[in-house]
Amino acid sequence: MSVEGKGRGPLKLGPVRLGERGKPKAAEKAPEGKVGGKPGAKAGGDKAAGAKSRGERSRAEKPRGERSWVGKARGGDSRWNDGQAQELVRELGERGVAADLAFRVYATRLIGGERRLVAQGEDGSTSVKTRIKDVTGESVNVLCIQGRGVDMAEITVAGLPALRLEPLRALDRLQQLAGEDQARIQRRNMLEPEAPEGPAEALMHAFLPQRYIDHCHASAVLALTNQADGEALCREVFGESLAVVPYARPGFELAKAAKAAFDANPEIEGLILIKHGIVTFGDDARESYERLASLVDLAERRLRKGKRRVFAPVELPRRLAEPAGIAPILRGALALSEGIGDRYRRCVLTFRSSEAIREFVNGIELSRYALAGPATPQNLPFTKPWPVILPAPELGRRAAFASAARRAIEDYAADYRSYFRRHAQRLTSGERLNDPLPRVALVRGLGFFAAGQDAAVAAATADLMEATIDTIAGAESLGRFESLEEEQVFDAEYTQAGARARWETEARPLAGQVAVVTGGAGAIGRATARAFHAQGAEVALVDLDLDGMRSFAQAIRALAIRCDVTDEAALAQAFERVCETFGGLDILVSNAGATWQGRIGEVEEAELRQSFELNFFAHYRAAKAAVGIMLQQGTGGALLFNTSRQAISPSAGAGPYGLPNAATLALVRQFAVDYGVDGIRANAVSAEGVRSGVLTEETIAKRALARGVSTEELLRDNLLHREVHADDVARVFVDLALADKTTAAIVNVDGGNIASALR
Repeated sequence: MSVEGKGRGPLKLGPVRLGERGKPKAAEKAPEGKVGGKPGAKAGGDKAAGAKSRGERSRAEKPRGERSWVGKARGGDSRWNDGQAQELVRELGERGVAADLAFRVYATRLIGGERRLVAQGEDGSTSVKTRIKDVTGESVNVLCIQGRGVDMAEITVAGLPALRLEPLRALDRLQQLAGEDQARIQRRNMLEPEAPEGPAEALMHAFLPQRYIDHCHASAVLALTNQADGEALCREVFGESLAVVPYARPGFELAKAAKAAFDANPEIEGLILIKHGIVTFGDDARESYERLASLVDLAERRLRKGKRRVFAPVELPRRLAEPAGIAPILRGALALSEGIGDRYRRCVLTFRSSEAIREFVNGIELSRYALAGPATPQNLPFTKPWPVILPAPELGRRAAFASAARRAIEDYAADYRSYFRRHAQRLTSGERLNDPLPRVALVRGLGFFAAGQDAAVAAATADLMEATIDTIAGAESLGRFESLEEEQVFDAEYTQAGARARWETEARPLAGQVAVVTGGAGAIGRATARAFHAQGAEVALVDLDLDGMRSFAQAIRALAIRCDVTDEAALAQAFERVCETFGGLDILVSNAGATWQGRIGEVEEAELRQSFELNFFAHYRAAKAAVGIMLQQGTGGALLFNTSRQAISPSAGAGPYGLPNAATLALVRQFAVDYGVDGIRANAVSAEGVRSGVLTEETIAKRALARGVSTEELLRDNLLHREVHADDVARVFVDLALADKTTAAIVNVDGGNIASALR
């Protein structure tokens, strides 16, 4: 028996700019020459050893779900290591990178590796002022600042784009500057136009004179600033070492306020930005970093003096549904209709839960503190102004929860549109309404779901929501959490430089969609997974051969699930795992299969039944499970099957393989007939002559020898005289997934074979 494919294990989250946090790296991973460059036995869906789900992160500082200030005092611990720092300086120096920039990279990685300082990779900004030669060879003063979208924990020199400093400082003479004008000026003064854009805080870094500047939104600090008496509390905790800056809109206004505070007292070591964050600076990278770590430690010490029990609990149902059971309902409710037929802009979900999170969502006063507003305006591009609150999902009452959830999300969208209308007249540049749906759903009894256009953004949103929960819990332990005024929230959401950039990037065709590929370890399965990933889909690979998928899944950041697709219980667990990880699915590529040979009147019945189990019933069970999820989502979907020409043009001795494939062709059409009304399409690809687990090199050689031709001639024995590759099959699967008005189709990918052409 030869097998095409056989299958969890996720792996590092999302795009390279949003990787996992860990210890500072000793060396860069990519060359740096200049600043600002382009950046056998059955298995029941068991977890790969050592694998982490996408809802888990590697954190140097604390276990998931534990608040950063809980436990022993840190005593201003510094993670600075002179040996590591000097090693990085040496290695980057060999590539022509100046020492001051190398120290900037090292310190930024330290900050990014501590959850108590940053919730996720972009949650702050760091900079260094230095001199660099421009394209003409002239040495110019520049601000090298962490670019937007760059993960602090994994930053390289390319993630610190250089902006001409003097033109930015000249803006201090102005009295006002619109956010879009600031963004244009920053872009115009970049030495490398293709580098990541600078953040909204770039002007603050430019206006302040210190060489090294660190800025973050530490939850412990925000718990102090986000109080009615936040200024007084911060002065009590930090004394005269820091200036307290009243809230100012991120961008030009904040830069002016920060500069004024420094000018009033040039001896300060940093700034507390009310309802925004903290800034430290120094003459060298270590001084600024260690000031930041020490000051956040002071805030944590103060929070440890607050009350331990913060949220009084609400009464919950005795038995609750599992997160995977309700995730497709939420994902469907969060899909935004594009107004063209049944097309939707879908999202990926990630689920988070811990004791601290459940205490938060189960609080009697949840609507008061959770809907008060953001902990910091910098969260708005991810979390939006407030989450949606959903009731506890009682086990066995899925329909009731679905109805309540959809109603709550519809009410949220109506409230968001009203919020926009209340303030839209203050906009001067014709900004349009953002997507009105929530990014975070708090579910009583369980935890919360975070949404994003891909898994990385969903995870970043979840990280920021966890940090917000930490902030609110800390604030409530001392007094009462207080956010920005609604007008301030709106201004920050719609007018600060770059606030909308994350959602205005051109989405790939399958962004927000989830594809499951069975037979994921085989040639066609891997090619198909790669093709769907390239079009923006999140991918789950299902196969018995976990080792065969592991490194490949890591390379495309896919979920890998070890599963025997002929085991109905294991297959159900695999789909449950997909829902836990991504919130649901939109595309099934049922690709697993194997060949059995023999004349049909002589083959053992047991062998025939084995072939039907894998080549028919596995397709049926996978499609049945996928349809169940798609119906919960209510946004349609695509069922795609890999069949064989044996179903259309049988060969002698191939009956045990061809018969179940013929049944699968009928199955495709039946799914198309039964579920077209639900927007679920069913199509098949009939591939032939593809080097794979079904057509092995050994089989190819035997067939070529028997026919007296070369292997190349054998594989090109079709109307086009071209060999068919796994990538060719994969492209057709993608095309069928995108063909939203095509169903019940069988497409041959065989180079042309009249005998197997449907007629």
